[in-house]
Amino acid sequence: MSTTSDGLNTIPLDESLNASLDEDRGRSTVLDTYEVATNPTASEQDSLHVLFAGESQTKPGHKLGPKFYDYYLLHHVIEGCGEFSTESRTYRLGPGDAFLITPNQLVSYMSDADNPWRYQWIAVKGNQAEALFRQGGLTTEQPVVHCPGTQAAAWMQPIRAAFQAREHTCNLTAAGCMHLMIAAYASQQQRVDESVPLKPENEAQQIVRQMIRMMSTQYAHPFTMEQMASSLGYNRAYLSRLFKQAAGMSPVTFLLKLRIDKGRLLLRERPELTIEQIAASVGIPDALYFSKQFRRFYQQAPSQYRKQALFHKQDRSNELPSNR
Repeated sequence: MSTTSDGLNTIPLDESLNASLDEDRGRSTVLDTYEVATNPTASEQDSLHVLFAGESQTKPGHKLGPKFYDYYLLHHVIEGCGEFSTESRTYRLGPGDAFLITPNQLVSYMSDADNPWRYQWIAVKGNQAEALFRQGGLTTEQPVVHCPGTQAAAWMQPIRAAFQAREHTCNLTAAGCMHLMIAAYASQQQRVDESVPLKPENEAQQIVRQMIRMMSTQYAHPFTMEQMASSLGYNRAYLSRLFKQAAGMSPVTFLLKLRIDKGRLLLRERPELTIEQIAASVGIPDALYFSKQFRRFYQQAPSQYRKQALFHKQDRSNELPSNR
């Protein structure tokens, strides 16, 4: 460096050029990497099938698109940043963010010029894929979730490792890891949603739906209101009052009728089963109690209902199509 007559410091031309080259060289030292592993099992007819999984450190300004894909492509940003653009909006994304490309949607995405992103991705097909992504808060209309601090992307690496090892169970591994990843996204979205107070009626509806779901899936077991209250974290009396306001009956009556209705179906469809076996199958170990409650709801004994159902079924099977 030299000093001019007016006291200003100057950088010689060759030093200035070297400084510029060093800056450019610093940007170019970001080594781009690309690793992908394909699912070795031919199971694309599955309801959920992970096609391949990969990871890439992109070059500064690296861009893909505009283009579209015929499968779902989920990216999770590990480091750096970039932009993801759909036909209607551009998103600026960074570490912990994920973006979903849905089939036949025109998109483009580009890494930052100064801090290019590194991301992992999985490609998915199957008729259950859309519903699963929706549970994690990812849709065509809302293709981005902001999940800093989650371990969602950690489930992508085992998928890639299973594919690379060509394990015969890799399809199951991929599907399981993907569900855990989506669960991590959904959990994060729930925490975000909880920061917005729910309206009382919306909260009540949500609780009642949870109660119905629990009873509908556990009716065959010795399920009690105390267990449900404990599981949901509410007082039993509060739940009973809430449910009766919404459904017009107490949860105890709802569960009992649900069990009787399930038993009624078995009486029609499984004539080889005894009344005792049917009662036990719907969560009522006492066959006499089952029969008593069946009479209460349908004004006839289970055995009488079965005879009528079998008679009508036989009568219909004997009917021949008329000749015209």
